[in-house]
Amino acid sequence: MDDAAIVIFGAAVWPGGRASPALARRVGYGLAAAHARPGSPVFCSGGLGRHGPSEARVMADLLQAGGVDPGRLVLDEQSRDTLENVIAALGFLRARRLSRAIICTDAYHVPRVAMMLALLGVKSEPGPMGAGRGAARRGEWWRMSAREVLAYPYDLVLVLARRREILARTGSVGEAART
Repeated sequence: MDDAAIVIFGAAVWPGGRASPALARRVGYGLAAAHARPGSPVFCSGGLGRHGPSEARVMADLLQAGGVDPGRLVLDEQSRDTLENVIAALGFLRARRLSRAIICTDAYHVPRVAMMLALLGVKSEPGPMGAGRGAARRGEWWRMSAREVLAYPYDLVLVLARRREILARTGSVGEAART
């Protein structure tokens, strides 16, 4: 077994339970990582947004349709934002005694996720991603990149301020719910 978990970060679910383009891209990256690392568990992180089912459930369904064994999938259906995704992933990694996270998200999102994981003592590396914007439309890419510019310092301060509490809370977290 690999010492890493593949961690897919959520994005919106559209009406009818369809994956938004961002969620579909991230699942595509996770699927490529899962095929490249058959010994790694796949942590799907994302709760229920405006439309159901949860982001994690949509991820799991798409991954299974892509040939990933459901026994490898672990769902975090509670997280509502990136920090909660990171905290849930940290708890999962600690519970499984895994040392690294393979980050499956959009390129604009990777630096913030990697920063938060590093501040919490987790080594990470980006998973397979599309070149440049991937399949993201130019407007979406620029809007999300601008959002990251604001979110990065906010989450930096938040993680530093709550680091001790987060580490204490995730030290005793059990395994997330299985598929």
